[in-house]
Amino acid sequence: MPLDGVPDWLPGWCLSQLGAEPAEMLFGLEQISAVFALRLTSGLDVVVKARADDGRAASCVAAQARLAERGFPCARPLTPVVRAGSLAVHAEEFRPGGDIVPGETPDVAVRYAEVFARLMAALADVRVAPPLPNPRWVRWDHPGAGVWPAIGFLDDRDQRVVPAHVVDTAGRARERLLSAGLPCVLGHADFEAQNLRWRGPQVWAVHDWDSLAWQPEAALVGAASGVFPRGAGLPTLAPVESSEAFVSAYQAVRGRAFTAVELEVVWAASLWPAAHNARWEALHGQPPVCGDALRAQAAERLRRANA
Repeated sequence: MPLDGVPDWLPGWCLSQLGAEPAEMLFGLEQISAVFALRLTSGLDVVVKARADDGRAASCVAAQARLAERGFPCARPLTPVVRAGSLAVHAEEFRPGGDIVPGETPDVAVRYAEVFARLMAALADVRVAPPLPNPRWVRWDHPGAGVWPAIGFLDDRDQRVVPAHVVDTAGRARERLLSAGLPCVLGHADFEAQNLRWRGPQVWAVHDWDSLAWQPEAALVGAASGVFPRGAGLPTLAPVESSEAFVSAYQAVRGRAFTAVELEVVWAASLWPAAHNARWEALHGQPPVCGDALRAQAAERLRRANA
């Protein structure tokens, strides 16, 4: 691909941090972060990631680097976080290939849970500053009095279009999560199928380390148990029996059973990303994929959460 889409600051950044300028763009993607896969004039293929500097990036990249050093399947950072204007920027190795494993059945859930357990075990002794604020889809710990964290581009839209059951579910889940008082740990908060690649039965790469969070272990497991099925399509909520299989497999790999309180937190946290996504759908006029799943499953998940 030509370099037409490369921002003006990027060639100089690459030259100063990587010793060579971009010669070709392999692909570019803009979501929460801007991602540029580049072939440099030196022949090295790299990925450069840039996002608004909210203070989280340095901790996320440091944790990713530690796991890569230990052989966990993720891209190895090539630079620390270096500012470019108002952006936090870093480069990492290009780790292409692998397949997305689709599906939301219990057997697929177990595969993902086993990787998540390995990931959480690997992060357990990584010491970095907590990457706060947490990503918005797991930011039930926000300091505001309302249900949702303050997010300007969402708050500016007409909130009356958000279904009452979405707001009620989010509020009840948040209340249960905040009342638990469990200690926070470092963990991956966007453990969707689209962020993993597999080679046969083995995971090849876990991506999106920008989405590390500082929340209780049980809450991170619960969130992952709900969001894991998303592939290239819209976000969804796993069936209850698949989330149950995910949580059971996670405990088995970690060798520790959750307490009764932790299990309630698991189920409360499984609802929050879906509620966030259902709100997003409503505010943007999108099909209610998460909204419909939330309507169908909220009562059972809230019952298990004692919420």
